[in-house]
Amino acid sequence: MLHNAATATQLAATHGYSADVGAWLVLALAAWGAGYLFLCWIWPFTNCRRCHGWGKRRAPIGRGFRHCPRCRGTGYRLRIGRHVLNRLRDIRGASTRRRLP
Repeated sequence: MLHNAATATQLAATHGYSADVGAWLVLALAAWGAGYLFLCWIWPFTNCRRCHGWGKRRAPIGRGFRHCPRCRGTGYRLRIGRHVLNRLRDIRGASTRRRLP
C-alpha cells in the first residue's frame, strides 16, 4: 500500500491562484473606496441616525418634542467620507496658500 506521507510537496507551490485572489481583493477594495468617496462628493449629507432624519426627538418627560442634539434639528449629518474629503482639501489648501510677512 502506497502512502503520500513520504512526499514533501507544498500546497502553496502547487496552487498559484492565491496571489490572484489577493490582487482582486485589493482591486475590489480600491474600487469600493473610490466609489464611496465619489458618493460623498456628490451627496455629502445623510439622515441623522439618532432622529432618523426627522430633526426632533421625543422629550424625556412628557409628550413634547425637542430638537435632536446630534444634528441640531436639521435631520442631516455629514458622511464620514465627506469629513475625510474636507480634511484632504484643507491640507492641500494650507500647502498652497501664500503666507503674508
